[in-house]
Amino acid sequence: MHLLHQRGRLHDLADDPAAYDAVLTGVTETALARLTPEGNLENPAAGDDIGDTSLGVTSLLVLAWHRGKDPRLPEAVRRSLRFHLRERVFTEDNPGYPNLTARDSGLPYARYVLEPGAHPIGDWPSTVWALLQAVNVLDAADGLVDDEQYRELLGVAGGYWRWLTEATVFNPQDAANQAIGCVVGGLMLARHLPPEEGESVRQRALRLYVEEIRARRVRDRGAPLPPEHGGAYDNNYGPISLSFLAQAHRVSGEEVFAQDGDTLARYIDARVCGSGFDLGGPRYSEQHSAFESVLGLRYFGRRIGADIGRYAGDSRWARHAVGADGGVDGHFAFMLVWQIQDAPGWHRTPSTAPVCHQLRSGTVTVSFDDRMTPSVIEAGGTALIAAAVNRQHGFGPVIGPAADGFLLCRPMGAVRVADHRVGGLAAKLVTKPVVGRDHVLRRVRSLYVTDGTRLWMTVIVERLGGERYLLAGMPYVTADGDRFRRVSDLPLVVAAGELRLTHPAEGSPDSFDARSELSQQEAAFALAADPRGYGDPDAGWRHVRTTSALEVGPSADSPEGLDVFAVRYGAVAAEPLDVVCERGEAGEGLVVRGGVFTAVLGGPDKYGEPGLTLAVG
Repeated sequence: MHLLHQRGRLHDLADDPAAYDAVLTGVTETALARLTPEGNLENPAAGDDIGDTSLGVTSLLVLAWHRGKDPRLPEAVRRSLRFHLRERVFTEDNPGYPNLTARDSGLPYARYVLEPGAHPIGDWPSTVWALLQAVNVLDAADGLVDDEQYRELLGVAGGYWRWLTEATVFNPQDAANQAIGCVVGGLMLARHLPPEEGESVRQRALRLYVEEIRARRVRDRGAPLPPEHGGAYDNNYGPISLSFLAQAHRVSGEEVFAQDGDTLARYIDARVCGSGFDLGGPRYSEQHSAFESVLGLRYFGRRIGADIGRYAGDSRWARHAVGADGGVDGHFAFMLVWQIQDAPGWHRTPSTAPVCHQLRSGTVTVSFDDRMTPSVIEAGGTALIAAAVNRQHGFGPVIGPAADGFLLCRPMGAVRVADHRVGGLAAKLVTKPVVGRDHVLRRVRSLYVTDGTRLWMTVIVERLGGERYLLAGMPYVTADGDRFRRVSDLPLVVAAGELRLTHPAEGSPDSFDARSELSQQEAAFALAADPRGYGDPDAGWRHVRTTSALEVGPSADSPEGLDVFAVRYGAVAAEPLDVVCERGEAGEGLVVRGGVFTAVLGGPDKYGEPGLTLAVG
């Protein structure tokens, strides 16, 4: 089976003017065929996320007219704009909406579902999207929209802004992408208002960003990030926030948006595999956005000099949203407008600067979590995610039998990281103090070395004794053209000690068998506390008791007093693994030889930082 949503790197999509004109031509033909006598441009198959969609298609037609001057479009734009102003602007409170701070305000808003009281919780983001569609139309109204329609639309847009910031709780879903989008709407609206009123709206938007969004950032992997639905980052919404930060910087020039966008972009660069595969989020573990992310990934990829456009998006939404029938949908159309206006292309060259939470070279990636334990290892086209033993998730040495083992990967003190690159090799040494059930403090040293096609992982710890092994990950997906295909084995791996691939016993509770037809996201949602789509799959996944797992025994020739676990990913087992670990001449350091590399793990310097030197051969 294939993953449903990760369907190819976004920077592989053509983004030249001719490609975008072809997209707009397709939208035009679909829209003109769909346009009802009343002016409705909504996808007939749509039922939710609908309050902004007709206006979104209108905004695309406005852009198409300015680029191609199709004579059929002016009347279609005016008629569809009349439809939105007449049929999709609501001023009576939606029954059951829980987030009002002013009842019966009479201010306009957009509905997530048209039926009164059907699903009012989505009205806040729907009104943000409607505001953004409106300001895009206002920006390009010249020559298409008469003065009366312009003034009416401007009044509705101003009402949307007031409803969002005066009549309701701001950002009620704790979703930064929606909140930053609201700020962008205010910044764009301000340019259409008289100077004094416009400056007031602009300053209000900036204050909301600083006080309600930036001040509430949460940290993950050392980076302060805008929170998405209660978590630090979400595979779907995080890159959308990046696009809103890009647009905020484009329209305001305020440095705070550039700084925060750079931080989020570097974080994305550090967590995403070279293939574009990623995993994890408080709302969606595997569902990736596509065209909604393009602006931010492209804009900030250029700024930080990294190929974050390798992010694997959903090609079914590669240009614009589509309905259940596959037809164009106006939802989030403002993102397509903005990315077309952002003329410069992609930065496609990887950054070579070492970063704390990733080791990447060629086709090899190790992405580390907050504890500097790998969250994903990718080599040989296959990605392994953290395995679980006895409800403990990660990569690392395990003491005791698999059913009751204790995983030594959670740090009890400062984690130290050292990087070294030489020739075609790149290495990272992670040293962390850990405590087992016996309360003994041990030092786990994990050395990762790659030549761009293979990865050597060598884990060294004081002699554990008894039953012990290295939890070396769970094979999860492999690259299959532009898709990722689920796997349950990994032929491209070899170990110095005994290597085995284990699976949970059939019927084991709270377990994940990589041979099953479930995706990680589906399994995680099944264990989440709330319904699918609202629960936290990351939290659900933490309830998994055990998973399929690669297990590696200790090397037979480990130095006295040490256990050494050595494994290589990315090359067939027929290529021998000749990793040797020896004590250095000075007594404290260790020398690890792996055929193509020699690494010296020195003792800590005067600041307590570990030494790492790397040589070819």
